[in-house]
Amino acid sequence: MSSSEFRLERNVELSEETKAIAEKELRETPERVREAMERLKELLKENKDLHFGEDDELLTIFLRPCKWYPESAMALMRRVAEFKRENACLLDGLLPEQVKESFLEHKVVNVMKGRDDKGRRVLIVSVGGTWDPKKVSADQLFKLFYLIHEAAMLEPESQVRGTVVIMDFHNMGWSQTMGLTPAFSKRLLTFIQDAMPLRLKEVHFVKEPMIFNVVWKMFKPLIREKLKTRIFFHGSKMASLHKHIAPTHLPADYGGELDAIDYGAADWYPVINDVLPHINNWNSYGFVKKA
Repeated sequence: MSSSEFRLERNVELSEETKAIAEKELRETPERVREAMERLKELLKENKDLHFGEDDELLTIFLRPCKWYPESAMALMRRVAEFKRENACLLDGLLPEQVKESFLEHKVVNVMKGRDDKGRRVLIVSVGGTWDPKKVSADQLFKLFYLIHEAAMLEPESQVRGTVVIMDFHNMGWSQTMGLTPAFSKRLLTFIQDAMPLRLKEVHFVKEPMIFNVVWKMFKPLIREKLKTRIFFHGSKMASLHKHIAPTHLPADYGGELDAIDYGAADWYPVINDVLPHINNWNSYGFVKKA
């Protein structure tokens, strides 16, 4: 497979169809974009306890999921800063090389090549039998998510069309159940609901066994209404998943018409590594460090 199959669609102009979606769903017009950018730059100057870049690419990352309301984008920036401070033990100075082995040797996270029928990126998380929590801890798993989101946020098409997650629990046993700790659950759901500058459109749980109920009881109280409406349970019924993602855009692993998945995080690692300057910048953002 050529590396062109694994690439980030950064610095590309939105397609005409995506521009129409952006205007309809995100209030995006040239005039509104210009006004929101100017106002957010003013707010950054006023909020002297925060440090973020002021380039258009970064401001867009925060403004798009907030429908170009600068005050909402500022509030998101502050929540990101708070989340980074609260989870500094995991996120401070996080670089791809620190979890390189988890990317290269273990098939826990994957991003589907291409997009689904609605133009969305699809992240596949395999926390069933293929996940060994002794080799990839829940903390490392979260680091993988965080690095992938740092790359995904750079794609204009993904900023508008959003992302989808498939949680695959095939052959999940007690070791995986115990690996998904309460601390991990709280951290993940705080991140998704408060501190992720991406439009998470759907989360699909597939192939979940009876033991999954133990995990769900832990997750459920932490899930707010907005996210609750975007979570779907399919078990082994792939026809149920196909109501949300067309089988023409799914691999055979999920009853789709595409070839079975024969690639993984190892193929995506160079893509994550290629955006190292952005990751380094992101590591510097947040609350101003006290001298």
